[in-house]
Amino acid sequence: MTDISIGNNDNIDIIAAMKLHLLVCDGVFDLGLAAFTDTVGLANAMAGSLPQAPAHIELTLVGVRRRIRTAQGLTVPVVTAHGVPEPDVVLVPAFGDKMPDTLSARLTRPDVPDAVAALQQWCTAGAHLGAACSGSFLLAESGLLDGHRATTSWWLGPMFRQRYPNVTLDESRMIVNSTRFTTAGAALAHVDLALRIIRGRSPALAALVARYLLVETRSSQAEFVIPDHLAHADPMVERFECWARRRLAQGFSLAEAASAAGTSERTLARRLQSVLGKTPLSYFQDLRVEHAVHLLRTGNASVDQVAAQVGYSDGVALRALLRRKLGRGVRELRRGG
Repeated sequence: MTDISIGNNDNIDIIAAMKLHLLVCDGVFDLGLAAFTDTVGLANAMAGSLPQAPAHIELTLVGVRRRIRTAQGLTVPVVTAHGVPEPDVVLVPAFGDKMPDTLSARLTRPDVPDAVAALQQWCTAGAHLGAACSGSFLLAESGLLDGHRATTSWWLGPMFRQRYPNVTLDESRMIVNSTRFTTAGAALAHVDLALRIIRGRSPALAALVARYLLVETRSSQAEFVIPDHLAHADPMVERFECWARRRLAQGFSLAEAASAAGTSERTLARRLQSVLGKTPLSYFQDLRVEHAVHLLRTGNASVDQVAAQVGYSDGVALRALLRRKLGRGVRELRRGG
């Protein structure tokens, strides 16, 4: 079996040819499945152009049912999980169910326990497991992520956090590595995850594939998050969010926030942590960032003027906040980058 390990520098070292399985469930997200297969296929096709060509990636589409259809109704040719060699890496693409209610129903279907059992077996045998978008829910269903860090689609964060409280979730990240597990964020993060696995074999090949796919380095989902969408996951959080949006220029007060939300300071803090994984102040800052980015992209106000509208005394503090939260500067944001 291929030797795969993740060190402190988050590098995956792969010493031989790699057997990569895609665990495909009925109702798989078409774009996610194609992103995995096409990125790996391109890597195999281009490997020979490098001075030192890495070994071929042996890609197999595996299912726990003989008949698999995508969310768009296309038939997927799979081999059954019990009929394939032990993999070195297993990746789980997203389900086509994009919202919490339909995803919750999807996870009750009878093929899910069989898929979970397959993941547990492969993990026991030493495989590295990865998942993207809502596929991270299937990996979390196995219990294997308990005690580990993970990410998922940013808008599914509240559902994930409530359903799997033993997993440390950071939905702001595009990719999260945790020992033998790698999880990725929403939709096009399937490409990031595939490139992450390829990079472990050959950084040069991953860079080449990324150039052909026009994929830039990106480490965060934070810029894409819509805070009020997350707030609607819980009535108390929604009341807090409504109060906060009216107070961006005035500043934060936990006592006033709790009063507006109709609860105590301690209860509000606990609720924000359980639903969003944030403190009230941290979420307040997210709303400031969201509004500041909107103002920078849609108007001609100076940085100092924008800072005043979101509650900062000058542009220096705002620049630091934007850089810390989004990893981007004011010029990049004004350009829409």
